[in-house]
Amino acid sequence: MANISDSGDRGTKRIRLVARIWSAPIILYSLLMLTGYAWNWLTIGKADPYAVEGYPFIEAVPPILLFLGIMGLAIAWRREKLGGVINLVFLLGVIVVLLISKPITDDFFRSAVPYLITIVVAIPGILFLVCGRRSSDIPA
Repeated sequence: MANISDSGDRGTKRIRLVARIWSAPIILYSLLMLTGYAWNWLTIGKADPYAVEGYPFIEAVPPILLFLGIMGLAIAWRREKLGGVINLVFLLGVIVVLLISKPITDDFFRSAVPYLITIVVAIPGILFLVCGRRSSDIPA
């Protein structure tokens, strides 16, 4: 069985390298955040001790979907197409939920931040999909 990094031309390898370099800090930062919340939950019994009471569930959906999209980036390191698809599907869900709950027209400079973060996380997913597509088109 051929190694995934052995298949492809120079352009595909460069796209793969850019996608991995771009996704590595995103994955590490999200794991650091998850570790912090888990540590708080284990030590004090609450993941976020400063959370406001009566917090609507729709506000928690975008970060959960964003984290699942980031896990798609981690999967893409091994299976490029599958991870890229998982990343983009969950991030599309983030955008839909954001458009429903917080339209970008409310306060543009404040409401544009979640959309920009979603785009920054989506770009390596797109690059992984392009890389997976290019490497499957090249005969071995």
